[in-house]
Amino acid sequence: MSGAAAQTDAARIDALLPQTQCTRCGYPGCQPYAEAVACGKADINQCPPGGSATIRALAELLGRPAKPLNPANGREAPPQVAWIDESRCIGCARCLPPCPVDAIVGAAKFLHTVIAWQCTGCELCIAPCPVDCIELRPAPPPAADQALRNRARFEAHRARLQSQAAERQRDLDAKKAGAGRGAADRP
Repeated sequence: MSGAAAQTDAARIDALLPQTQCTRCGYPGCQPYAEAVACGKADINQCPPGGSATIRALAELLGRPAKPLNPANGREAPPQVAWIDESRCIGCARCLPPCPVDAIVGAAKFLHTVIAWQCTGCELCIAPCPVDCIELRPAPPPAADQALRNRARFEAHRARLQSQAAERQRDLDAKKAGAGRGAADRP
């Protein structure tokens, strides 16, 4: 398959995925998984949040037979959202960085909470919590455009991280330039 055809297929595959960015497929997000499926490096049955409906849609798109969800990637479950038991939260902030859609709000040494309508139920916040105060609870049925909303929040999250990294690099460059000038001024 040519590079352009694989990219087109990857975009079409990605559009069928739930955009939870959960990594349970074995890839760091929905887009890399879509690219792997398009290139034949991943199978169509590795997305637990999408479940059988997504597998059928991918099979139809790619002209392949549908198959059951690969149990190595998890199991299909109804939509869920994270919930933080604020009485047990110690404000460590370890749940903030792994959230791919910035659905958790809080700051170090302050209680945290989940913005339920933004949470994709990816589960990535659960493992880093040292006091096990995060659990999954049933979510309302997803909106028709839920995947698009999830993708938009993920892209905003990624843009925020890139902006922070660029700002950090500018600060480091300025400090290095200042240190270099200071050393040149010494006898």
